[in-house]
Amino acid sequence: MTDGRRSPTPPIESWWRDGTVVAVAFALCLLGGALRVDDTVTPPPLTAYFLAAVSSGLLPARHRAPVATVIATTVCGMLVAPMGLLSTPLMVAPTAISAYSLAVRAERRALAALLPAAALLVAVPPFFETDFSWADTSRLATVAATPLVAAVFGRSTRHRQAYLTVMEERARRAEESRDEEARRRVAGERLRIARELHDLVAHQITLANAQATVAAHLFATRPEQARTSLDELVGTTRHALDELRATVGLLRQPEDTPDTSALTEPAPGLSQVPELLSTFHRAGLAVSMHEDGTARPLPPGIGLTAYRIIQEALTNVTKHAATGGAEVRLVWDRDHVTITVTDNGGGARKAQERPPGYGLIGMSERAAAAGGTLVAGARPEGGFRVSARLPVPTAGRTARRTDGATDREGR
Repeated sequence: MTDGRRSPTPPIESWWRDGTVVAVAFALCLLGGALRVDDTVTPPPLTAYFLAAVSSGLLPARHRAPVATVIATTVCGMLVAPMGLLSTPLMVAPTAISAYSLAVRAERRALAALLPAAALLVAVPPFFETDFSWADTSRLATVAATPLVAAVFGRSTRHRQAYLTVMEERARRAEESRDEEARRRVAGERLRIARELHDLVAHQITLANAQATVAAHLFATRPEQARTSLDELVGTTRHALDELRATVGLLRQPEDTPDTSALTEPAPGLSQVPELLSTFHRAGLAVSMHEDGTARPLPPGIGLTAYRIIQEALTNVTKHAATGGAEVRLVWDRDHVTITVTDNGGGARKAQERPPGYGLIGMSERAAAAGGTLVAGARPEGGFRVSARLPVPTAGRTARRTDGATDREGR
């Protein structure tokens, strides 16, 4: 992919190209010098060799000084008739080549130099031809039109080069945009996996710690219950290892779009909250749940967000609150569901003494991604509160969205 600028031509290649152009122009001038008015061909005179050598030798300067080269070659073309040669397009081949180079490199204003040059090529020769007739008009018009036609081709080449440059730049920007979008998507997916890793594994490790604490406490007095806690601890750690292995395996995939189906199918929702609460009960945290309003099914994304917020909030209670109880409350209204998790422990004071952890940050990010809000902080009466307000699509909007998806699939 180029950067829109023409790379400089290597010197050797430039010499060969200029040498070829000069040789071709010299040969054309000599061929034109051999032509006569009666359409016969004779050996070119010495004046033809001289004029061809001078006009062709000026062509290498067309890269550095295109306007001056056009003027110089035009002057040579004006000398064709005074030197006793026939004015033909072949004799003005160097003028046509320099006009082409000028049109490729110069702006439109500089092309005005071609008009007086063409006029001079037309006006001068008749004064030096003794038997000039109107039959020679077409020939002289062709001579005058030769540099103009060359300039038209040069201008077309300039436009084509500009068009190709623009298209290459657009292709480069489109490729960069695709790469940037791909990197952004990969980064977002990795962040989502990292958030899942924290929510899943941290929850299991916290439960394992609580179960181990309960087993150690009951080991001497109630060994049977301690054995039950240890059995639950084994299951919890096994599940945590499975979650960790699956998530780390996703992160190690070399592809840009890792398959996260292991994390999202099936996606937990509010229907799995009672089972979640039972795991905390077995870990020694008494959790009560209350609902106000009419519960409605949530879309999978919002349901997963609600589940993870409850999970993380209760995990924080287990880790930091130093209390044996917590409360989960769901309040349903027309467009939103409010999830509130409260406790009466001492975690609020500890939270004020340290910066927000990944748990609170992850809950806030989840709520914002779902179109909701989350507020967490100490309660005036003591303890800590996490409150999330998530949108609940109405039946009409859900139906329209479903119909739209069906229509797209049909198309």
